[in-house]
Amino acid sequence: MGIRIYRPYTPGTRERSISDFAEITRDEPEKSLTKSRHRPKGRNNRGVITCRHRGGGHKRLYRQIDFRRDKRNIPAKVAAIEYDPNRNARIALLYYKDGEKRYILHPAGLAVGTTVIAGPDSPIEIGNALPLSNIPLGTAVHNVELTPGRGGQVVRAAGASAQVAAKDGNFVTLKLPSGEVRMIRRECYATIGQVGNADVRNTSLGKAGRKRHLGRRPEVRGSVMNPVDHPHGGGEGRAPIGRSGPVTPWGKPTLGYKTRNKRKLSSALIVRRRRKSSKRGRGGRDS
Repeated sequence: MGIRIYRPYTPGTRERSISDFAEITRDEPEKSLTKSRHRPKGRNNRGVITCRHRGGGHKRLYRQIDFRRDKRNIPAKVAAIEYDPNRNARIALLYYKDGEKRYILHPAGLAVGTTVIAGPDSPIEIGNALPLSNIPLGTAVHNVELTPGRGGQVVRAAGASAQVAAKDGNFVTLKLPSGEVRMIRRECYATIGQVGNADVRNTSLGKAGRKRHLGRRPEVRGSVMNPVDHPHGGGEGRAPIGRSGPVTPWGKPTLGYKTRNKRKLSSALIVRRRRKSSKRGRGGRDS
């Protein structure tokens, strides 16, 4: 993947950079693998906004991705690499030997015409899916299951990969992209390789309109609001937040305040916590 940079003909193109989409080989999705999807725009079942700054955006068709990789020991040929508006990674269309078609996340380096397979005895090659117990130490994997048979839930973003670090009894230790080291059951499946489209982090939207196309509405800093709207609001001129640390619009600590339940059962499987964020709240604590 490459990055296309624009000349500053307009204010919107001055900072704009996009993918060159060179790896895309097909423009239209496979119709049998698409479905309409209601976009809740941040509302719950009562119509109340529970996630702010969402709404609008371009209409999308949902591509049904095979995160389970449960078609075992049946080879499939990569027929096309496509764009997916619902994620920052590309997707690969597979034609199975028995005639079925499925989408998977496109791993970096997987070319059209390559054969992939899922199963415990699959070779260690990009795009193949195996149980973690059968994957050698040091191998990069993605689309990792947390519960056997449930399908991949972690390491699915563009450019992401986890590393198999150790094996001990019924568990395999993985180093996740966040820096967290976690134990996962040996029966869980993972796909060999790194998710493609890693250069997406080097792109820049360039203007607010592109953010709106993605379904994101404007955000306003609490410090420029009135006191009735936000705890940071009010004051004369550019006033500090007036608290020991930054808080949410509802008065809860934010920017680094840990919200994970300390009694969560899966905490026993975390060997090392993830890296801390580099954000720092104004006049408050580190995150």
